[in-house]
Amino acid sequence: MPTAEIAAPFYARRWWQLGIGIVCMAMVANLQYGWTLFVTPMSSTHGWARPAIQVAFTIFILTETWLVPFEGWLVDKFGPRLIVVAGGALCCLAWVLNAYATSLPMLYIGGAVGGVGAGAVYGTCVGNALKWFPDHRGLAAGLTAAGYGAGSALTIIPIANMIQSSGYEHTFMAFAFVQGGAVFILGWLLVKPIINNAAAMAKAKVVQTRHDYTPHEMLRAPVFWVMYFMFVCVAAGGLIATAEIGPIAHDWKLAAVPVTMLGITLPALTFALAIDRVLNGVTRPFFGWVSDHIGREETMFLCFAAETVGIIALWEFGRVDPIVFVLLTGVVFFAWGEIYSLFPSTCTDTFGAKFATTNAGLLYTAKGTASFVVPIASVMHLMTGAWGSVFYLAAAMNAIAAVLALFVLKPWRIRTIREAKERFAASSASTTAQVAAH
Repeated sequence: MPTAEIAAPFYARRWWQLGIGIVCMAMVANLQYGWTLFVTPMSSTHGWARPAIQVAFTIFILTETWLVPFEGWLVDKFGPRLIVVAGGALCCLAWVLNAYATSLPMLYIGGAVGGVGAGAVYGTCVGNALKWFPDHRGLAAGLTAAGYGAGSALTIIPIANMIQSSGYEHTFMAFAFVQGGAVFILGWLLVKPIINNAAAMAKAKVVQTRHDYTPHEMLRAPVFWVMYFMFVCVAAGGLIATAEIGPIAHDWKLAAVPVTMLGITLPALTFALAIDRVLNGVTRPFFGWVSDHIGREETMFLCFAAETVGIIALWEFGRVDPIVFVLLTGVVFFAWGEIYSLFPSTCTDTFGAKFATTNAGLLYTAKGTASFVVPIASVMHLMTGAWGSVFYLAAAMNAIAAVLALFVLKPWRIRTIREAKERFAASSASTTAQVAAH
């Protein structure tokens, strides 16, 4: 542990900072992962069409992702504390607006406010983890992202029960203050990283650049756009599953069917959502840790190929048996959630840690781009009367990303890091020659 870190307050040490970030992420997770529980009740209450409601989800994803680079710039410049505190307040306000929304425009405003708040928390906490742990970047980013992926697991059942007993409006209000208030308080404990990057990077098993790319430099690098396209391909399928798993279960007449596993009996949809959240969280640190040891691209290939198979299997077998439905949705989420540890760590490995929050935030906007597929999926379902075309589109996108990981991203990344090293060596030699001449 660095001397500066030892001298800091206990909460300013890197494992404490990681833990605070994980809890903050868990508290904003329901803005995305709990959304599907509210879609059907809102449609029944107001008579709004599902595609119209899902526009709010798309707005949430867009504002959550596309503003992260700006929020990341603020974090890189001023530190994480105020950005997360403000994010917590906005997340609380968003669900209050959702509770009172009696028109679609008001629902859309709630989605936008929630997106800004959740993005501020998400981008800051992931960026902080990337900077604090250059020696275990995949694991740290994965643990932080796990808070967002699995954070809703403990509250899915209470939210579902409260919607049934008290209505979705009361549920929005109650959880607005619990979740937003927790982030608002914990955000004050976050601090800028105190870490010797050079010493920690020397311990890492994956190849990392020694050049800190500015956001502008990164955007001019072709390898960034390969990552971006792959992120869009894989994120699209996961977002469709997140937003539409509730409507899909209802259309397949499986949502309320009791399922008993591990001595627990729950409706199939509730069971699936709880298991999905756990697996969607576990996969992030697990595959982040795996990538720290076997390489980022190799891990991507394994996960994206598994996601391809899982999506096709869910369509072919999940619609006829509630137990199979629950298990296969778990496979889909387990093979999807790791993108939120693999891509940020790959980005920082390639482009450096100094501007990691901003640069990872720019890559994270790919999730916003992918969100455009969600309402398109709803329209495809309305046009065809079935979900088959949607499932096979998502599977194909994952298969493309799997191939790109090994055969395009890996060689391009190696070349980019090598060229940066050569430029650094040439620049150092030039500086040394100038100093010797004087």
